[in-house]
Order: sequence, then structure tokens, then C-alpha cells
Amino acid sequence: MTAKTPARIPANSISINNRDLRRLWLAANRLVEPPSGPLNAAGIMQIIRDLGFLQIDTVRNVVRAQDHILWSRNRNYRESMLWPLLQQRLLFEHFTHDASLIPVETYPLWQRQFRRLGARAANAAWYRSGMDQGEIEALRDRIAAEGPLSTHAFDSAAESREMWARKPHKKALEQMWYAGVLATSMRRNFVKYYDLGERVFPPLPPDAPDEATACAALCELAMQRLWVASPGEIRKFWEALPPAEVTAWARGSDLVPVRVESADGKWQEALALPDIEARLAAIPPPASQLRIINPFDPAIRDRARLKRIFGFDYTNEMFVPAAKRRWGYYVYPLLEGDSFVGRIEAKGDRQGGALRVTGFWAEDGVRWGKRRADRLRLELERFARLAGLSPAPFSPSKAS
Repeated sequence: MTAKTPARIPANSISINNRDLRRLWLAANRLVEPPSGPLNAAGIMQIIRDLGFLQIDTVRNVVRAQDHILWSRNRNYRESMLWPLLQQRLLFEHFTHDASLIPVETYPLWQRQFRRLGARAANAAWYRSGMDQGEIEALRDRIAAEGPLSTHAFDSAAESREMWARKPHKKALEQMWYAGVLATSMRRNFVKYYDLGERVFPPLPPDAPDEATACAALCELAMQRLWVASPGEIRKFWEALPPAEVTAWARGSDLVPVRVESADGKWQEALALPDIEARLAAIPPPASQLRIINPFDPAIRDRARLKRIFGFDYTNEMFVPAAKRRWGYYVYPLLEGDSFVGRIEAKGDRQGGALRVTGFWAEDGVRWGKRRADRLRLELERFARLAGLSPAPFSPSKAS
């Protein structure tokens, strides 16, 4: 990997128009081909490997984000299929841009992230537990003696009564979790159980990579999932590497310079995998099926990239005060083919056994005739079945 990234894209570089750029990004995220076919543990692991990692989230609006993301790639996925893979040590849980499940083969590359986030948690005022070192070690010693424990097995009083205040033992456990001293052994009803890292993580190989080698490997893994990206987008993939190191890696890599067309018609410089033209040629036309996309889906995680490629301006407004929301609390983008055609707010009514649509917005210039509305109703039916619910009556033409 000796080719250098030039300061300016040469005139004869590869040009990728916006339609092709959309196809490449959706194919990289396994959102082109129909989401069907048999599915077992190996198939779920392949999806996660293809995505790089799987973000997890506690909110069960209809289903939790991690289940929705996997289901979007294969409709045969069910909620009970994920967590056994963590207990089988095929995945480990840690922090990328957020809490995530990461294929265990990435573990040797993750050592600096343990050190970086462990130091940050130990030094940041938000994470300071107020416990002395002896009290923190007592938490660890109890886990060592008793095995995996959740925060419910411990007790300490929060320093304040604010709703976001966390108890000292919770902060101390998380400090050790960020540092890799503790690890997620399992989750039950999404409750995290801590165990000693040495009992959860695999042993590091004798030839474990140094920091420079690990950085290069993580950059390579990111590009294998981005296909076309800027150095900044490579860095944002894992949120684990300094910008300067990513830029240096990109300049010394075998990535090829390309010109890409944004949704607004502007052309920008980027980098692509050497076989990008072959990848583009191999992509089938996107399925016409309409998909409900989770707010935490990797295809839309980078909001700036999403807007640049698709012209789709999306904000997750879960943490926006209700009076200031433009759309709603938990709003799902609607993807049809290679375009986002609307957004929908839906909620699982567990007591009533129904999936209820509480808001619907068509994108500007997108007509919602019978055919498109029927596709959405079919998708809502499938989504409801995943959650064990029945879809409540809904018509886009009558929604706000």
C-alpha cells in the first residue's frame, strides 16, 4: 500500500454519480437485496460482520434497535436470536460511537480503546463515582467471587436526586467496564451482567498488534464497510482513532481517489476501495420493497453523510423537548428502493396488542398513491409480527 492520495483529484479519476453512490452505500449496508432467506447463528454473525458492529439501545419503542437492524436485513430474524451469541463469546460488548456488539475477532485491535475510554471515564467529572480505590476494588472482588452480577446486586446512594443522577456503584462498575477490567457477560431483559474481563474476553494472541498496526487494521475494516468515504468518515466509523492517524493511513493506503456526486448535484473528492467499479457492476437493482429503518441503523447513523448522499435531513428527536420536536419522539425513516420517501412515527401498544401509527410525513415531491401506501401497510404488518403485535388500521392519505 504505497500509493499516495493526491492533493487534488486527477481529471481521469473515477466519477460516481449520485444514483450509483446511493446504490453503493445501500449495498454496503445490505439494504439492496430482498431481506429473506434462511437464518441461523452463523447468518446473524455474518450480518454483524458485514456491518462492522451492531449498536444496541434499551428503548423498546416497537422492538429494540439491535433487533430491528438485524430484521431489516433478514425478515426471519426474531428477538431471541441475538443474546446467545454474546454468551457464546462470538461477540463482545463495548463502546464505539455508542454501546455496541462487536465481533470477537476485533478484540485484539480494541486495546487502545479500552485504555482511552477507561482513562476518560476515570477522569471525567460525570463518571467520578466518589468511591475510594478500596471500595472500587471491593466491587471487583465480589464479582470475582460470585460470578456475573448486575448493578441490582449492589447498593449505594446517588449524590443528588436529579433523574439523571447515577449511583456511585453504577459509575464505578462502568469505569471498570470501559477500561476492560469488567466485561458484559450476558444480558437478561437487557439488564447488563458484569464479569471479570479475563473471564469474558479471549486471551490476546502472542503476536497481538501494536497500536500502529491496530489503527491500520481498524481503518481497513472501516473502509471495507464504507466502500467510499473521506478520512473523516473513516474515523467516525469506529470513533476510536485520532484524526491524524486516520489521515496518515489513508495517504499511505491503496485506496483510489474518486469524484462523487452529492444529492444536491455538487461533486466532491473522496476515496474508494480499489475494486469499487467491480463492486458497483455487481450490485443488483434495489428491491422495490419499502423498508422501515430504525433511527440507529448504520445506514443512517452519520446524519451528514445521509443528507449528502440521499438529500434526507433526519434528526433523532428522542432527547429533544416535546414542544421543540419537528417530527416526533421515535420516528422511522422510510426507504423505498434507493430513496427515502417519508418518515413515520409508530408505537407498540403492549396492553392493546397493537402497533399504532401516531405520525406520518411524506418527503417533499413524493406522491403516496395506492401502490406505495400498500407497500407501507405490508411493511407495518411484517414489523408488527416481529414485535408480536397486530397492526392498527392506518392510511397515509389520512395521516398528518
